[in-house]
Amino acid sequence: MKKTTIVLAVLAFFVLAAHAGQSSSSTENADQKSASSTANPPLRTIAGKISDDGKTFTADKDGEQWTLKNPEDVKGHEGHHVKVQAHVHTETNELQVVNVTMINQKAGKKTKATSKPS
Repeated sequence: MKKTTIVLAVLAFFVLAAHAGQSSSSTENADQKSASSTANPPLRTIAGKISDDGKTFTADKDGEQWTLKNPEDVKGHEGHHVKVQAHVHTETNELQVVNVTMINQKAGKKTKATSKPS
C-alpha cells in the first residue's frame, strides 16, 4: 500500500510539473508574438520631405509628421523631397526607415530640344 501511494504521489508530481511547463511556454510564445508584431509593423511607402535637421518626416498626402527612429539612415537627404519605405509605429508617432529614394523635383516637366537641324 505504501508503494502504491508513493508511486501515485511521484506520478502526480510529474504530471503537475509537465503541465506547469506547458503553461509558461505558451504564455512566453504569446508574449513573443505580441512583441514582434509591435516591433516591426508592416512596411508602408510614403512620399514627403525630411526635415532640415533630419529628425522628422512630413508626408505629402496629409501633412502628418513623424519622428524618425533612425535618422542616421536618412543622412544626406535632409531637406529633400523623398519617398521612404518605413515601418510606421502609430502608437509612438515614429517611422523606422528601411529605404529612401529621392523624388525628382522636375518630374512631369518636359524640356524642348534646342539643337538645330543641319
